Amino acid sequence: MSTTDLVVWIISALIAIGIGWSKYAKYKTRDKLVRDLAAMDPDRREKILSRLNPEEAMELRQDLMRRFRL
Repeated sequence: MSTTDLVVWIISALIAIGIGWSKYAKYKTRDKLVRDLAAMDPDRREKILSRLNPEEAMELRQDLMRRFRL
């Protein structure tokens, strides 16, 4: 195993860790947003959802219905 192989494996591992961490952070942020939306009163929730882009708002509404039956 040469030095070049080792460097390539290390760089690949760091990139994979970075991608995994990014996806995990995105999931946790989205999960927190859904929980916060579930705790809000319906009028305020709809006001916040109306400010988001339509695709994201629809996904959040689906998550709310699936997880919290709201």
